[in-house]
Amino acid sequence: MLRHDLPASLVVFLVAVPLSLGISVASGAPLAAGLVAAVVGGIVAGALGGSVVQVSGPAAGLSLVVAELVQVYGWRATCMITLMAGVLQLLLGMFRVARAALAVSPAVVHGMLAGVGIVIALAQLHIVLGGQPQRSALENLIELPEQIINNHAHGVAAGVLTILVLLVWTRLPKLKVVPAPLAALVIASLTAVALGWDITKVDLTGGFGSTAGPLWPKGDWHAIVGAVVLVAVLAGVESLLTCVAADRMHDGPRADLDRELTAQGAANLISGTLGGLPISGVVVRTTTNVRAGARSRWSAVLHGMWVLLATLAFASIIGLIPLEALAALLLFIGVKMVNLGNAKDLSGHGEMPIYFVTMGAVVVIGLAEGIVIGLGLAAIIALRRLTWVSVEVQQHAGRWRIAVTGSLTFLGVPRLSEALRTIPTGAPVDLDLHVDFMDHAAFETLHAWRLEHERTGGTVDIDELHDDWYSAAASGTRVYPAKSPPQLDRWYLPWAYRRGAADPVSEDLLTGTREYHRRTAPLVQPLLTRLARKQTPSHLFITCADSRIVPSLITASGPGDLFTVRNIGNLVPRYGSAPLDDSVAAAVEYGVKVLGVRTITVCGHSGCGAMVALLGEAPELPSVQRWLRHGRQSLARFVAESPGEQIGPLDRLCRTNVLQQLDNLRTYPMVEGLERAGELELTAMYFDFETARVHVLSEEEPLSPVPELRTG
Repeated sequence: MLRHDLPASLVVFLVAVPLSLGISVASGAPLAAGLVAAVVGGIVAGALGGSVVQVSGPAAGLSLVVAELVQVYGWRATCMITLMAGVLQLLLGMFRVARAALAVSPAVVHGMLAGVGIVIALAQLHIVLGGQPQRSALENLIELPEQIINNHAHGVAAGVLTILVLLVWTRLPKLKVVPAPLAALVIASLTAVALGWDITKVDLTGGFGSTAGPLWPKGDWHAIVGAVVLVAVLAGVESLLTCVAADRMHDGPRADLDRELTAQGAANLISGTLGGLPISGVVVRTTTNVRAGARSRWSAVLHGMWVLLATLAFASIIGLIPLEALAALLLFIGVKMVNLGNAKDLSGHGEMPIYFVTMGAVVVIGLAEGIVIGLGLAAIIALRRLTWVSVEVQQHAGRWRIAVTGSLTFLGVPRLSEALRTIPTGAPVDLDLHVDFMDHAAFETLHAWRLEHERTGGTVDIDELHDDWYSAAASGTRVYPAKSPPQLDRWYLPWAYRRGAADPVSEDLLTGTREYHRRTAPLVQPLLTRLARKQTPSHLFITCADSRIVPSLITASGPGDLFTVRNIGNLVPRYGSAPLDDSVAAAVEYGVKVLGVRTITVCGHSGCGAMVALLGEAPELPSVQRWLRHGRQSLARFVAESPGEQIGPLDRLCRTNVLQQLDNLRTYPMVEGLERAGELELTAMYFDFETARVHVLSEEEPLSPVPELRTG
């Protein structure tokens, strides 16, 4: 293990020293406090933690909290708050509540870190320009123009040089062995010494001896308790989220979150006692550790020991670092914390407003207030989703159908009432309740409407797909006290995915039939009863016999929609062709003349075995070989066409074959006549198994996606 962990620890050490110093500057704490936290975080949290690769230390995300605590209570009282936060984390870890921290919305966490990043960047920009940061982000923004006009040239030069090195260093592959933060500070320091710049240098006089022990904070005890909880929760959540992220980066043992929270508590207790900053798991150092090849917790422990030795032995060298360079490093880190990639990831889940509202509130109002506002917005959005309800009203063949889906609570009563008012008096109604919860207000509204509708001559047939919320309430039976999960079967899964390992394959068909009788038949029976006398499909659907093609699945169709023909290769023999085969011709004739379909669709698919055979790999199956003679026109067309896309010959033939079948259909006089008259439409579709996407084929557009459904 050490042959991997030793070099990894050195890489993390080189990253940790400049970051720890910079975070001390941003926090308004003694510079040595960041190094103390790095040592304790590496050795204590690394040895005791629940993750084998996570690296802990001072975190930029906590610097805003610490800076405010230092201003209000002083540094030594802040150390006591850190100590007490560690005790609280220890207790939470002992009671095994770590996973509860994962209930915090990631949108709030990312938004908080982005807001902290902006505040850090604005504050450190003033130090780079030779001034002093103001008390708030808005004040820093207002003072910025004057600060730019009256800047100190040497300090600005050191800061700009640091940022340039940080930007360029990662783009030079051969130099990536040396971490960019270390390279930037070394180059800025050497340049400042060589050119004799007038800069502010890091003061590490006394090394670890410059730190002081904790003192009890003076002030309102409510505020002190709040500060302890805030530090403990923020540091704990950041550590646990980093722990979860670290598990995705390596293949070693999975993290024990309760053990990790306990270790963070012990580390913060010791760090506060020794005069160090609050500690949490840090994404940057953890990622660096994994990428450097760490295999065990020894890498984190050794990195802490290297920080300890470097501070004891090289404090004077560290003292050459320009303070403006450290501020520039923090400015760079602050900007990087505003990760718009996280916002983009959240947009697909509708959580982007939480991210930006939290970020804005942290910048404008404050950290604690911003977190509370973000959590409140997240709770409101979650409540809205949990109480979402859809009410659809349809009318067909004299019957009305109302489909209610979701959680039917008092919040959905206005929408439900509006839909119920559209039902004419005396009409027959099918009411489908696909609800996982129904409260009393919703039941009262629905029940009162039903009684009134039936009193005026109407009928209401109620079908409950999930739990019997309505019938239980109507009969006076005890209603379930909590929301129940929908019992949705993954009916589209193959038998092999649903049966037990010991179940025989021979039983699949009977087992599936029994499952249909138990779950599906009661739901579709009213519909099939109405369809029993006559079928009126709108489409003739010709597709391959391939077992992976499920027409009703890829078209979201139901009983009575598709008149389906399946054969090997989705072939349509030309009119009067030999060998004679009336199967497809009979289906076309019956579908067009008797059923009156308005559309004939030929649907092919990727990797078709029939097309493989046409390309020269025909199996020794006489009947199959005779049938595939109907594909000769497809093969001839394929050979005559020049490939216009960078696709393989098999996929090109599969698509060409579908288009050829439309031409084969047009050889039937009745089809040609109806198409010319505009009474029949021929379409070509293509299903790609790998992407599970359906495409529309045409002569002009060989492969185009099905247009998205537009709503509104």
